[in-house]
Amino acid sequence: MSTDRVVAIVDAYSTARYFAPLFHAKGFRCVHVRTAPSIPAVYAPTFVAADFRDEVVHTGDLAVTVAALKAFDPIAVIAGIESGVELADQLSEALDLRTNGTALSPARRDKFLMAETIKAAGVPVAAQILAHDRDVLLSWYRESGAGRVVIKPVKSAGNDGIYFCDDEADVLAAFDALVDTDSVLDLRNDAVLAQEYLEGIEYYVNTVSLDGVHYVTDIHSTRHLNVNGVRDLLGGSHLLTRRGPEQDQLADYVFTVLDALGVRNGPAHTELKLTDAGPRLVETASRICGADLPVLVTEAIGESQLEWTVDAYTDPARFTERAKDDYVIQRHAICANMVSPKAGTLVSYPKLDQVKALESFHGAVVKVKPGDRISVTKGDFTYPMLVHLMNTSPALLWRDYATTRYLDGDSFYEIV
Repeated sequence: MSTDRVVAIVDAYSTARYFAPLFHAKGFRCVHVRTAPSIPAVYAPTFVAADFRDEVVHTGDLAVTVAALKAFDPIAVIAGIESGVELADQLSEALDLRTNGTALSPARRDKFLMAETIKAAGVPVAAQILAHDRDVLLSWYRESGAGRVVIKPVKSAGNDGIYFCDDEADVLAAFDALVDTDSVLDLRNDAVLAQEYLEGIEYYVNTVSLDGVHYVTDIHSTRHLNVNGVRDLLGGSHLLTRRGPEQDQLADYVFTVLDALGVRNGPAHTELKLTDAGPRLVETASRICGADLPVLVTEAIGESQLEWTVDAYTDPARFTERAKDDYVIQRHAICANMVSPKAGTLVSYPKLDQVKALESFHGAVVKVKPGDRISVTKGDFTYPMLVHLMNTSPALLWRDYATTRYLDGDSFYEIV
């Protein structure tokens, strides 16, 4: 039996790679749990094996994995990315640790079950259908009169496989493009989820929960672009103050969603739109926000979902005491997503120095480096760079965001 204080992290990829160093700073060691024999290629560069004292690879037999993890006597099991959510629920429940349990675990991963579950709890949601064949999907589309709909995989991550469809041809093309293919998480798409398109600004509400008490760590409004053949491509996100007419509506709605889905412990990243009829869920994920956004939030506020999650599991009394107060913005922040207009081999970013010279420039998360293959940006996994902007002046921040958008384009990239 280990005498170390240990935290287990399931699929500690993407932004979850920051967890282990924070737990280390609190005097805890970390064990990694991998849900599959190999790490999905899109996440492999983000995994830092040196941050973990050991690793347990789940081969499908829960009892074996529970026994292997029990040897480390962990005080908590948390999910890193989407693929780790269900196994983290199973392990934390089996080890009698703080958990969200397994009863509603499928509804926290399956986007169709998610909406159906919260609808059954009396929470308003978008109209939807789960379609395994073209005829069912087409019949629903005709009868719904929805006009524009969104079609996406039932289980995936980021903007993988999302299609905006305006007519029957679009709907069928999206179905054919998704069914019998693998998602970015290497999961087979044997059906599609179709939902009515929600009009309104999209927001992120990030939370951390402890024994059913939800704390809002940060709220963002988003900006979208209609480029590269993608309607509503995410162009950036803007950190909002905790309180305000929109924020209060959003937070209250998100709390009902989390309660309906049985989210009692740990982080959750919820995407929703504020429509004329009120907030409506896009989807929620029982894990940390991605795209390194919590790193920017920590710089702007002083702490983010990362630090709050660590406190929830290692110092719950401190979490409870501090959760009485709203977060306060010290510096206003925007994450600008840069958009590549074409594919090839990246030679350089000719105008990057102009972006770095902006008064609000705080840093850049460079995902595609000179010499790497660059893709046409069509979603989360094809953004070549995220530019972090921060300023005590909102006016200067928005000026520099507009300048960043102006500089981004064909001439921002030298591609062969």
